[in-house]
Amino acid sequence: MAGKIFYRERHKIKDGAQTPRYRIIAVSEIDLKVYGNHLRKTELEQIAEASGAELVALKRGPKHQ
Repeated sequence: MAGKIFYRERHKIKDGAQTPRYRIIAVSEIDLKVYGNHLRKTELEQIAEASGAELVALKRGPKHQ
């Protein structure tokens, strides 16, 4: 069974900034060490593909809509 990588988008993002916007929050059922704090979406997709994991986006609460 494939593992899961849970991630969320950063809260403080400047308009037009080309900085990584995502953060890994949790990993389930796979042995994975992550050394970066903020990652790009393509980087997350590459990690998931190489490890055979599924990416799961965490939703924000109603206060942040």
